[in-house]
Amino acid sequence: MSSKTISASAKGASLLILLQVGSRALTFALNQILLRFISPELLGISTQLELYSISVIYFSRESLRVTVQRQPHNVQAVVNLSYLAILLGVPLAYFLGYLYLKSDVPVVPYFRHSLILYGLASILELLSEPGFVAAQQKQLYKVRASAETVATISKCLVTCSSVIWASTKGMHLGALPFALGQMSYAFMLFSIYMVKAYSLASKEGFSIFPSALAPDISTYTPYFDRSLLNLNLSLSLQSSLKYILTQGDSLLIATLASLRDQGAYALASNYGGLIARMLFQPIEESSRNLFANLCARDPASKQRSKDNIKQANVILSDILRLYHLISLVACALGPAIAPLLLKVVAGAKWADTGAGDVLATYCYYIPLLALNGVTEAFVAAVATTANLHVQSMYMGGFFIGFAGSAFFFLRVLEMGAQGLVYANCVNMLLRVVWNIGFVKDFFATNSQPFLYSHTLPTAPSIAATVAVAGILASPVIDLARFSLLGQLVRAGGIAAGFGLVLLVAERRFFVHCYEMVVARRPSKTAADFYEKSD
Repeated sequence: MSSKTISASAKGASLLILLQVGSRALTFALNQILLRFISPELLGISTQLELYSISVIYFSRESLRVTVQRQPHNVQAVVNLSYLAILLGVPLAYFLGYLYLKSDVPVVPYFRHSLILYGLASILELLSEPGFVAAQQKQLYKVRASAETVATISKCLVTCSSVIWASTKGMHLGALPFALGQMSYAFMLFSIYMVKAYSLASKEGFSIFPSALAPDISTYTPYFDRSLLNLNLSLSLQSSLKYILTQGDSLLIATLASLRDQGAYALASNYGGLIARMLFQPIEESSRNLFANLCARDPASKQRSKDNIKQANVILSDILRLYHLISLVACALGPAIAPLLLKVVAGAKWADTGAGDVLATYCYYIPLLALNGVTEAFVAAVATTANLHVQSMYMGGFFIGFAGSAFFFLRVLEMGAQGLVYANCVNMLLRVVWNIGFVKDFFATNSQPFLYSHTLPTAPSIAATVAVAGILASPVIDLARFSLLGQLVRAGGIAAGFGLVLLVAERRFFVHCYEMVVARRPSKTAADFYEKSD
């Protein structure tokens, strides 16, 4: 694969990140207005509805999205496969909604109507899947970025305007504004994807609707590629286990905590997850597509290209090193600064719920979340069906570890929402260790040793991180004795100095990344670069 292709992928990921940052910034600003009009209990209810919607969409399309990235050569095959998400989503939305209504339904106005709207919005979002996979296969990052940005902005505007209008009229709409916002999001996503997909299909010569595949493709029916369906079956079991591990915190907090505690945890996890959604998620999805192309076997020779494997080694090493640097910042500055920022953006009402302490703890979870995201993306891109079965078995063990640690932190130590964050750290650490082991084995099998030690920051960067964390935690620098503005100014000064040290200490690596993105020179092996950096 040429360096221009890799550069295009990197620029595509950069575009997704920039647009995610812009849309999230607007979302963030509008949500601050929203927090002034709702209670923690209502935010907790909206979190439960979000969990219902996420469950429908996840089980319907997650394994399919990973599967279609393993077929980079036939757009019609992946478009056909995407319709399975719709066939799964409709009965799943009804079934999960029925179970939800049979349980203890919160006594709030329009709750049943809100749940129905969330279900319809989930189905409408799944209807946009053919357009999404077509754009994804053609690496049309602008289409995806524009669709998700417009949809997110629409959701925020509809939700906030509904809440503010109801407040001025003295009405209590319960969770209905959130449901209307979700419906607006799904409608905009569907509209943009399908319009773009029709235009793309006419140019590229494929159909946006299910169409018979070429006779030379092995199929169960004329419409579905046999190898893709077999892979999807393996991924479906794995995605179910992954969902339990990923959404385990939401399931536990919904079961064990009051609505007020749920609202506090939801606020902390939403703010803590901003970096993950703005930065890590676009990189993870773009790299998964890139790794699938780099590590794919040639259809004629059935062999992998050594040059492409080398490229994959370099790119994964670079991403991991970048994530380690972000981790240093999160662990050194986050626990001290995050609670201060929460007071500014959410007000004292939310700071008093304990969300600040949860947010400070969440800063230690972010690095593990990042490392797991990109390494799991690599596993999903290259793993065989047998590899996926092994990973599924290990995930069962990870769930036992997560459940045991959650019981220990929540029941034995009674740490509340903070304990739930620590349990998530245990879960994510186990997954990262397994993923790194798989990565090392894969590259060793392909005669390209992967040295994880080469992805670690330099010694001066680590030393600076320890020093800054110690300074902020030291009683000599007691920020609490200052006003909120004074605390932010002093913490900001320390953060600026820390950032400057990192720039100097890691300057070779940053220059290397810049040259990779603009494709000024061919990539070297990871070992060549890091030996010179040392």
